[in-house]
Amino acid sequence: MFPLSNEISPMKELFQHLLQLQELESGDLSGGSVEAAISQVRRKIPLPVLEHYDRLTARGKTGMAAVRHQVCMGCHMRIPIGAVIRLMHPDDVQMCDNCGRYLYLPTDGRNELREVYAEATATAARSRPKHKSLVPAI
Repeated sequence: MFPLSNEISPMKELFQHLLQLQELESGDLSGGSVEAAISQVRRKIPLPVLEHYDRLTARGKTGMAAVRHQVCMGCHMRIPIGAVIRLMHPDDVQMCDNCGRYLYLPTDGRNELREVYAEATATAARSRPKHKSLVPAI
């Protein structure tokens, strides 16, 4: 159900660059080497994505937020399960409908989602109604 490919897709690479940029910009370090690293990472991010990221950071927000237990860690609002599933197959950039941050699924998020799926499947199997016989017992 969940691909475990070791390939880095373009979207995963984009998320890695955005996370790296967020870490560099939010760090307490300053200096020429940090500024050079920031500009180098910014060149790897497409302009529309970078402009949206800059709008968020200009408002004092972080540009990206992790999704844990189907909740955006930026605004703490619940994310629809369909969006979480799309995060597992990163073919497109996902944003939180509430706060506008770019969403990503941390590496432990895949295991977490598998456990939730297994628990939901087990609960559904236990709660299925028992069919009563339509013919009365004699």
